Amino acid sequence: MRTYFTVVLLFFTISLRAQDTLRLTIRQADSIFLQKNLDILAEKYQIDISKSQEIQDKLWANPTLSLELSAYNHSRGAFDVGRQGQKAVTIQQLITTAGKRNKRVALDMESTRKTEYQFYDLIRTLKFELREMFFETYYLSQTIALYDTQIATLNTTVTAFDKEYNRQNISLKEVVRLKALLFQLTNDRANIVFELSDNQRDLRTLLNTELPVKPVVDSTDISRYQLRNYDLTLLRDRAILSRSDLKVAESATKQAELNYTLQKSLAVPDLQIGGVYDQASNYVNNYFGLNLAMDLPFFNRNQGNIRAAKSNITYFKTAETAKQNSINNEVNAALQKVFVAEKAYKGVESEFSNQFKLLSKGFYDNFQKRNITLLEFIDFIETYNESIKEFNRLQADRIKVYEELNFVVGEELFN
Repeated sequence: MRTYFTVVLLFFTISLRAQDTLRLTIRQADSIFLQKNLDILAEKYQIDISKSQEIQDKLWANPTLSLELSAYNHSRGAFDVGRQGQKAVTIQQLITTAGKRNKRVALDMESTRKTEYQFYDLIRTLKFELREMFFETYYLSQTIALYDTQIATLNTTVTAFDKEYNRQNISLKEVVRLKALLFQLTNDRANIVFELSDNQRDLRTLLNTELPVKPVVDSTDISRYQLRNYDLTLLRDRAILSRSDLKVAESATKQAELNYTLQKSLAVPDLQIGGVYDQASNYVNNYFGLNLAMDLPFFNRNQGNIRAAKSNITYFKTAETAKQNSINNEVNAALQKVFVAEKAYKGVESEFSNQFKLLSKGFYDNFQKRNITLLEFIDFIETYNESIKEFNRLQADRIKVYEELNFVVGEELFN
């Protein structure tokens, strides 16, 4: 699978250098995003860091070696460490008690699991942004194409009217009014281009590319956004099972519980066990002995940390419950948005855009033939452009609310 994606990406890279535009379907954009997005690549290292901490805490403590040498003997001189001199060697090993080592490892493993959930939640969030920008960019491009056509046609009309004005067949007022309409359309187009430029910036960042992105959308990309048999209860249940940010909250609670267990075990003193060799300073020469050391838990029994860890459990359980309530409300709100957007979309006739285009062409022809007045022509053009622009925005908003439902449920509901 990785080889396949690599070949696909290489193909895109080669083709894009030729045309300096990244033409992508939504599936292709998803694939490139998962492989090249820098935020995702960076977050992967956090998982590696967490796993490294697991490895570290599984290791045993190193033994401690101590060496004592005679610095000066008044009868033998300095550094009397020979066969008749003095030297002592001690070696000690820390032995942890109450399962502290295993408890630390268990806490580290849960920390790694939490980091992985955070990684998945980052993907969920960024993918929602990607798809929102992708379809919004597509429909903004459609609107700009409309304005380009209108401006080109109106330029031709203004040129023709200039000639008629020079022949004194029409008044200056009509020419100026047409030029004002042309200026308005050009200014409106510029505002849309500004919005499109912001989207392009975000898309290039998400896809880690310097090339402009041209979304390619067909009817199947649009038709898959249907609610089907999903109801509020089902979607809430799926969200509780799937949401990665909820799993982060659940993992935080689990970590708090594991930390509480660890803090209680830290109240049990560890042991230091070792051996000692003393050549000449003990009650006999060449003395060999064993030693054992431990703290006496008279004053510090880790009371404060145990109490804090117990309070942390309550805190994170409360936060987990709050997150569950928030998710339920988010699903409810997103589902309502889908109902509203779908109703608005279906309320517009399916032939809305095509009928307007046909009517627009007839209006230009009739205006040039002087069958309709200048005011009627201008009113129609303004109404037509605004209607098509809002219709494109409605289509983009419709897909956005479906993707928002994907986002709040934490699943791909509309594949």
